[in-house]
Amino acid sequence: MMKKFVTIKDIAKAAGVSINTVSRALNNKPDINQETKERVLRIARELGYVRDATALSLRYGLTRVVGVIFEDSSNPFYSEVLKGIELEARKEGFNLILMNTERRYELEEEAVKTMLSRRVDGLIIVPTQERAEDIDFLLSTNIPTVVLGVKLERKVLPQVYSDDETGAFLAVEHLIQRGRRRILFLNAFMYKSVAQMRYAGYVRAHTKNGLPIDKSLVFQIEEGVENAYAKMKEILFSGLEFDAVFCFNDMFAIGVLEALKEARVSVPEKVAVVGYDDISLSKYVCPPLTTVRIDKEAEGRMAFLLLFESIKQKNWKSNPKEVKLAVELIIRESA
Repeated sequence: MMKKFVTIKDIAKAAGVSINTVSRALNNKPDINQETKERVLRIARELGYVRDATALSLRYGLTRVVGVIFEDSSNPFYSEVLKGIELEARKEGFNLILMNTERRYELEEEAVKTMLSRRVDGLIIVPTQERAEDIDFLLSTNIPTVVLGVKLERKVLPQVYSDDETGAFLAVEHLIQRGRRRILFLNAFMYKSVAQMRYAGYVRAHTKNGLPIDKSLVFQIEEGVENAYAKMKEILFSGLEFDAVFCFNDMFAIGVLEALKEARVSVPEKVAVVGYDDISLSKYVCPPLTTVRIDKEAEGRMAFLLLFESIKQKNWKSNPKEVKLAVELIIRESA
């Protein structure tokens, strides 16, 4: 039976040197003849040698692997966040394991246990926030963990998120300044801190501009473009009057635009639409979407930097850092 992996013993035999000599060459030690070193490295390449990460983890106590748990990896938002995580992880020689929870708490619990069974050095997690037992469990395990995109009520873990209240305020005030007075808000469920902050921004914009909050214009729905599309169809059929829609995210907005298009409601002439996140698709929908830009790559980079700092510190839980990133209103043609 053929061997699956080339070992340093195989390299030593092919090069006619000791195992210790091979080890010194592979680890770039100074106490080895340069010609011998180059020959060993050349033979290692020719044989297809790959370092044994498991052996290294046993030797140094690190797997150089970080777990990333997202709530919906099908959302383009997270692919841009992941790019930022990968950029910083690569610099420090870390690999990533990615799991998706589909916004279901039971899958989140399962993902956490799977990551720990793989002996990851740390976790970056976007929690569903439906429950918090798994966060408490992570605290008890002492595995360095960073919460991404969510503001926990208890400041128990390092966390990085965007200034969502300000982002929603900017979006809704923009609509008000454009003469819109009945602004429908399609929000996510309010157990999510992001939904709470964006609703707070919606309220603040109304209050500042002397407009009352009409609760009949505020909806909480399950995330997903298809759910926003279905809810918009339902609202249009109900006859509810509105002249603008502020959406929890761009995926909602894409569903809303399609429903309005099918109902022959002109955007923005009759109804203005504003999204949130500024995913890459936003500029290509029709009409191009006015939205709130989150620096998604920066959010991912910061999450890994916070995690790497925690991995290096034994007392990483003593004073968890909280980073809030600025947002920006991007005005296009939908509002």
